[in-house]
Amino acid sequence: MRIETLRLNNLAVALVTSEEILINDVQSALDLMATVRYETGCNHVILYKSEICEDFFNLSTKIAGEILQKFVNYHMKVAICGDFSSYKSKSLKDFIYESNKGNNVFFLDNERQAIEKFVFINTTI
Repeated sequence: MRIETLRLNNLAVALVTSEEILINDVQSALDLMATVRYETGCNHVILYKSEICEDFFNLSTKIAGEILQKFVNYHMKVAICGDFSSYKSKSLKDFIYESNKGNNVFFLDNERQAIEKFVFINTTI
């Protein structure tokens, strides 16, 4: 796992990259949040879809809700980047749509969009 701190407009964002799945369950998400906060001090994090277990994207497992609630509870904004078009679930598409309308959790195509979203959210709150 590699954590890089990106800075733009007085905003620090942790970009996490890994060849391995980093989030399998709530505990691994909490561990990742603690590592990011300890190593970077950031409360904005960008992850890639490939770093999260596939069960996360099956809403019937409830893993996504549990994990994302931890990000919100610990005041860490998260952008998950990747191509979500392969998922056919209407409930997942609705979940992504509603998440992207909020201020804490985003599902975006790439890190550039994630940074732009974080900067926008940070300047409007």
